[in-house]
Amino acid sequence: MSLKAQIDAYNVQKEAKLPADVLALMNTTNEELIAQHVRDNALQVGQKVANFSLANHCGDTVALTDLLAKGPVIISFYRGGWCPYCNLELKALNDYLPKFKAHNAQLVAVSPQLPDESLSTAQKNELEFDVLSDVSNTVANQFGLLFTLDERIQSLYTGFGIDFESYYGDKSFKLPLPATYVINQDGIITYAFISEDYTLRAEPEAVLNALQTEKN
Repeated sequence: MSLKAQIDAYNVQKEAKLPADVLALMNTTNEELIAQHVRDNALQVGQKVANFSLANHCGDTVALTDLLAKGPVIISFYRGGWCPYCNLELKALNDYLPKFKAHNAQLVAVSPQLPDESLSTAQKNELEFDVLSDVSNTVANQFGLLFTLDERIQSLYTGFGIDFESYYGDKSFKLPLPATYVINQDGIITYAFISEDYTLRAEPEAVLNALQTEKN
């Protein structure tokens, strides 16, 4: 089943479960964020990515240059382990990991979660790749992906029991847009999926196609 099909199935469940006014608020704030065109400022295909180093979910430091020395790098920026869309995406990418590795590709996921939360995300989804903690969104800002969660959604999520301070160590409510990049060994972006709409995610098959195109 494609990732989109999984997301569509989740959306049906969500619409059946949540009150109409909550769904309307989610849709309205989502449309308002889309209208801000945040992704226009994000790194795009053809641009070079500066090196960065982040701690993975095991506490080890992972540097982009070290990953690139082994092959192309896939970076998936996600909001957090509390986000069902993020979890669906991470698991779908994990399912494709053997196919990515066949192209010597290194897969990492990046969020502003604290290391303990990154570990929880990796364990919960049984991920077999590095989950990196970009505390304070330094790398997300470097990629031009940063936005501030709408105050109405902040209140809504808090009401759902999502404690942002426990996840991120602060209450800035700053998050990265969902984004997936493929970076070649020269550090150049060859594929970029960036969306202000948090319900849309890169298909793992599209990422694989980008790796195959790069190889050819």
